[in-house]
Amino acid sequence: MTTEQDKSRELDAELEAFFQSARDVGGDPSPALLSRVLADAYAEQDALVVSDAAPEAMPVPVPEAPRRGLFAGLLQAVGGWPAMAGLVTATAAGIWIGYNPPAAFDTFSETFVGGSYALTADDSLSMASSLPDYAFLLSDS
Repeated sequence: MTTEQDKSRELDAELEAFFQSARDVGGDPSPALLSRVLADAYAEQDALVVSDAAPEAMPVPVPEAPRRGLFAGLLQAVGGWPAMAGLVTATAAGIWIGYNPPAAFDTFSETFVGGSYALTADDSLSMASSLPDYAFLLSDS
C-alpha cells in the first residue's frame, strides 16, 4: 500500500521529467523567423509614415441637431423628470391640504387670519364660503 507521500513523490518525478524535456528544447527562435518578423515590422512602419503624409479628406458636415421645444428646455431647467415628479407631488399635496386641511391647520389659521376653514354641509359646494374672512386686512384702522 502506498502512502500519500509516495504518491506525491511519484507525481513530482513525472512532472520533473516533463519539465526537463521542456528545458532541453531550444528556446531561441531561428534567425529566419526573426528576420521575417523584423521585415514585417519595418513594412508596417513605412505604411504608417506614408498614410500620415497623405492629404486629409474633406470633412463631412455634421447635421445640425434638432431644436428643442419649450417644454424640454423648462424640464431641463427644473432638473429633469425626477425634479418634475417632486414638483407635481408637492403641488398635489398643497392643493389637497389647502382644500381639506387637518385640524391642526384650523387652529393655526384662526390665530393668524381670524377665520376658519371648516366646511359645513350647506356650503360644501361653495368655494368662497370655505375660505377665511380677509376683510380685517382691508380696514383702515
